[in-house]
Amino acid sequence: MARVRGQHPTDREMEILQILWDRTDASLSEIRETLSQDRPVAATTVASMLKIMSDKGQVERTADRRWKAILSRRSTGEGLLDRLLNTVFDGSAQRLVAHLVESHPLSTAEVEELRKLLDEHSGRSSSPKPRR
Repeated sequence: MARVRGQHPTDREMEILQILWDRTDASLSEIRETLSQDRPVAATTVASMLKIMSDKGQVERTADRRWKAILSRRSTGEGLLDRLLNTVFDGSAQRLVAHLVESHPLSTAEVEELRKLLDEHSGRSSSPKPRR
């Protein structure tokens, strides 16, 4: 089966991308070592994964035989979030955010940051306007 560019990364591919985003680039052995901290993985398995990811346009090998991510963390997150939004929440950002807030407790500081973000996006401020 031919690999398709633009496919969403699998869970294992995401693990490799995380390593590359955190380090900028890494050798095959560095990637294998990091992955092996959770469970043993053969170098041939990592090499196969990197080849597949390269075919998908997710990573590339540099001249000095190191690997680096082509996909940015931000664009990958946006793609995965869009997929989740459209497949699970019928395109409703409100339902997605409500689910997130209900299932993951937020600190007071996080709530305040979210309020500021929502205020900025709605073009209004929650702070009272000064009296004249």
